[in-house]
Amino acid sequence: MNDDYNHNDDRELTMSRTTQDLTRCYHDVVVIGGGAAGIAVSASLLKRCSDLDIAIIDPAEMHSYQPGWTLVGGGVFSAGITRRPMREVVPRKAVRYATHAQSVDPECGLVTLGDGRQIRYRRLVVAPGLVIDWGAIEGLEETLGENGVTSNYRYELAPYTWSLVQSLKHGKALFTQPPMPIKCAGAPQKAMYLSCDHWQRQGRLKNIDVSFCNAGQVLFGVPDYVPALEGYIEQYGIEKAFGRRLVAVDGPSRKARFMVSDDQGEYEEEREFDMLHVVPPQHAPAFIAESGLGNEGGWLDLNAETLQHACYPDVFGLGDASGTPNAKTAAAVRKQAPVVADNLLASLEERPMSAAYQGYGSCPLTVSRGRIVLAEFGYGGALQPTFPRWVNDGTQATRRAWWLKAKQLPWLYWHGMLKGREWMAHPARRDQQAEPVQAQTARSR
Repeated sequence: MNDDYNHNDDRELTMSRTTQDLTRCYHDVVVIGGGAAGIAVSASLLKRCSDLDIAIIDPAEMHSYQPGWTLVGGGVFSAGITRRPMREVVPRKAVRYATHAQSVDPECGLVTLGDGRQIRYRRLVVAPGLVIDWGAIEGLEETLGENGVTSNYRYELAPYTWSLVQSLKHGKALFTQPPMPIKCAGAPQKAMYLSCDHWQRQGRLKNIDVSFCNAGQVLFGVPDYVPALEGYIEQYGIEKAFGRRLVAVDGPSRKARFMVSDDQGEYEEEREFDMLHVVPPQHAPAFIAESGLGNEGGWLDLNAETLQHACYPDVFGLGDASGTPNAKTAAAVRKQAPVVADNLLASLEERPMSAAYQGYGSCPLTVSRGRIVLAEFGYGGALQPTFPRWVNDGTQATRRAWWLKAKQLPWLYWHGMLKGREWMAHPARRDQQAEPVQAQTARSR
């Protein structure tokens, strides 16, 4: 057992450290979010400075390895292995507030919690993740988990996806993708490819019409990976229904309504289905814009290289709520956490921030049970492969990438990234070291 992590039950945690620290309501670093980004950056900070006073704000009692849900929907993983109690992943030296952040006053260095308490900070890390807007699609919430309507973007629905895949013998299967940005842009396709692979192995694919109803106009945003994906689209006989945004679902009638944008303009289209895998629109939590921390789209406004806020130097951020133009994946967080940890501590010590995030993100595109196109790229779509091509050609589907995704990455997530072990994730150095930005140290605490 790692002594840096708290494995006591929730009551012991609350009665020992938390109650004592809540009366103080002031911390060196406050981290909003206890997902992959919040836990990883907290662990990285404590690896560098073990006596740092860190508080994590998150109401969830369970922590999920969300990249595993696609494999749950494909019958590879059981759902249970993708979750652990929050108390097992929060660093022992961090205090957790089991509620949500209601608002931030960056001028005063103050976070207001959902229960009304207020916390002051020297530095703030905003990592709350994004909001999956199930209610944005008419009729969806009423039929999720029944009538053939599912989504691997929710823990309890991923097993239903696999159940539908196993039971479908013939008919129409629709897989949707909303407008960008979304969490893991390849996930809508992964669900489709794994389903098609199963149907093909069972000899049923010829009786199932599969359509990829994508609000965008391209299969994948980085062209280098498209040829390999196109090969599987052709192999499985998938219809590429681009320019189609899902707007409504009638579960009992098994009909889906799309807004179509093409050469003929905009119009509505209705499609029948026997199975519908839905990925809803996604956006940043409202408190980011309401607190003056957002860009024009409401996403956290950060310097893309240092991950420091564009206007408030004592605020940093990472993860899916960020407005930086990188893929929103756990792999991106793995590279972002060390950058934030280095630069945040440099700012506390009034040193130049030397760590640079270069936009790395990875999307293991699972094209079959046993093969993956390991897409790794940074800002502007520049390829950033971890391995040389002779080890693994990321532009092609390989078994080595499957072994990495299915066997190694879950272990690295739980035992590496969430514990501040930055294997193959050391920050790049900035070309020009900026002068330290003076934080608003004159505040009354």
